[in-house]
Amino acid sequence: MLLQMRQITKTYGNLTANSNVDFTLRQGEIHALVGENGAGKTTLMRILYGMEQPTAGSIRLHDQEVVFANPTDAIRNRIGMVHQHFMLFPSFTVAENIVIGNEPRAGVKFDRNKAALQVQELCAKYRLPIDPHRKVADCPLGLQQRVEILKVLYQGADIIILDEPTGVLTPLEARELLVIMKSLASQGKSFIIITHKLHEVMEVADRVTVLRDGRITGTLNAAETNVEELSKLMVGRELAQSTKTMASLGETILEVKEISIQGDKGKPLLDRVSLQVMAGEIVGIAGISGNGQSELIQSITGLQRIDQGQIRLNGKDITGRTVREIRKGGLSHIPEDRYQWGAAKEGTVLDNGTMGHQETHCRFGFLQGKALRKMVDGFIQQFQIKAGSQDTQVKFLSGGNLQKLIVAREIAQNQPLLIAAEPTRGVDIGAMELIHDQLLKKRDEQGAILLVSSELTEILKLSDRILVMYEGKIAGELSAKDATEEQISLWMAGGDSHA
Repeated sequence: MLLQMRQITKTYGNLTANSNVDFTLRQGEIHALVGENGAGKTTLMRILYGMEQPTAGSIRLHDQEVVFANPTDAIRNRIGMVHQHFMLFPSFTVAENIVIGNEPRAGVKFDRNKAALQVQELCAKYRLPIDPHRKVADCPLGLQQRVEILKVLYQGADIIILDEPTGVLTPLEARELLVIMKSLASQGKSFIIITHKLHEVMEVADRVTVLRDGRITGTLNAAETNVEELSKLMVGRELAQSTKTMASLGETILEVKEISIQGDKGKPLLDRVSLQVMAGEIVGIAGISGNGQSELIQSITGLQRIDQGQIRLNGKDITGRTVREIRKGGLSHIPEDRYQWGAAKEGTVLDNGTMGHQETHCRFGFLQGKALRKMVDGFIQQFQIKAGSQDTQVKFLSGGNLQKLIVAREIAQNQPLLIAAEPTRGVDIGAMELIHDQLLKKRDEQGAILLVSSELTEILKLSDRILVMYEGKIAGELSAKDATEEQISLWMAGGDSHA
């Protein structure tokens, strides 16, 4: 056995993140680690990578007991980790990012030409082509993921930990990554992947270990299990399928008319985009990241000014209005980036859960503390948010638990229009089920929802109408009953435009 983690326990005060966990890895194996948000997956891997120290237990590598005081020790023992949020320098080139910390030198100076040559050789060896001179800022997320993998390969890693590796990738980029993993495993590299996407687990993994509440509920051969069994092991129950009734349309809630935003290089970020969302429907927007979805959301929510066009909410012109004015006019917003737009990381669960609710819980100029705590407690219970207390800073929550808090807060605003951008990014299958149910419930109660998601399955499952964006334009529109993944993917790639 290449790696053995034995009886790993990790506690933080009264919280037990891992309890007597046994985990093994074979050479050339892809071993998936799955579980709900807060189940202890990332904590276990942070221990393996030397970022945390176990409270109890041991690690054996090549049948020798090892102790990793820090990530440098892990790297020295040929273990590398690609984190959920990439740790790259955007202004550096691909080669500079890959060799950082182990730069080739000509005398005392950094030898950039040699670095580029070494990266080219590395790319050829592992069949992972990329231009070493390209700035990382100019690379799409799929190529940034490749740079992270090449970085750990350059460090000599034989064991590669991937934390939510496809969380920000398009379907095509995700498929490419799975092919890369299989290719590297065939060359003797071993992978541990932390993921919520069970269909990807079934496609790529050799074995699967399931964690629930810090304990292992099963380790299975992927060929001998299925998504339903893994789901039950993760959440401890059978998952019900969300059911969508026929849409019952009301009045127009959101109307976007011919809006445009010019880019820095002369190419428009948005090019005469028009759309409508009615009460009682979910309009889904699909597209590869960087094709104008973010700018569209930011324009509607007041985060970005438009150069031309008009936006109307509830019949009123909100073009150029402030975020506060637009929200008061009837909009709530689940942002695509929970850390940049959706939360104050230094704030508590209570602080973040009450954002936007202060005016409805205020009397004579004073916040009603008990009422706000009761409301946030309701969020925690309904969405099963794992947090030490309401006074815990949200920077200590897992990404999925923070996402659930933001979703609960915004749905509870009960506004006529909800913009839901990547609403289930980074959440487990049980939370995804709950969020989907809540979105459908709002729609059935005559709410209008604009859904933006990189998950085509989510778009197809929830939407009544589907729009596809490509290079800042609406490339096509379909009703849900006529939509196919093949047609949407074609429009996403810029083919067969019906705009």
